[in-house]
Amino acid sequence: MATIKKMDMIDEFSIDELLEKGVIANELELENAALVERQLRTMAKEFPEAQIKRSRIRELIIAYESKHWSKRANITEARITESDKAEEAVQSKLEFIELRKNLIKSKLKNLELNQQEFGKILGHESKSYMSELMNGIVAFTLKDLVVISKLLKIDLDRLVPAQISEEDKTNIEKSIKKLGKPQLRLNRKDFAFA
Repeated sequence: MATIKKMDMIDEFSIDELLEKGVIANELELENAALVERQLRTMAKEFPEAQIKRSRIRELIIAYESKHWSKRANITEARITESDKAEEAVQSKLEFIELRKNLIKSKLKNLELNQQEFGKILGHESKSYMSELMNGIVAFTLKDLVVISKLLKIDLDRLVPAQISEEDKTNIEKSIKKLGKPQLRLNRKDFAFA
């Protein structure tokens, strides 16, 4: 399957980039990797090639946990807080992905299209790749999202996750403050999943 250059949303997790990098760097990546590993476990029954990716992810998870969670001295309040925040962020992402997947499937059903047929419309011949897209294992391209929006008559805000990290929110607020533009404000709620 050809690699498709995609325009990722801010903080969009890419399992392929993680596998290429070969190491989990933080708790958010750990939580995302664990989520993808669980999803691939269920996909492996239908798509045996998913098992290979799942095994590689599992190795990265074990390496990270051995390094950061196996010794009591490594388990600080800050690490626990980071882990809790990462878990909440991934749970919100999962809820968004499930809502998006159900919405797309409902629209496809109304049009008497199955997921594989729709994948062909989007230019994705592989049934397993389309499944990865629908389950949030691989991010839809910007082109995919625009086509889905236009063809299935779904507002883009229901297809695109609009969450950014707390670190990014803080950096944006600092930048706005430095600019001295009081009319420009960041509403933190606007940058979180609904």
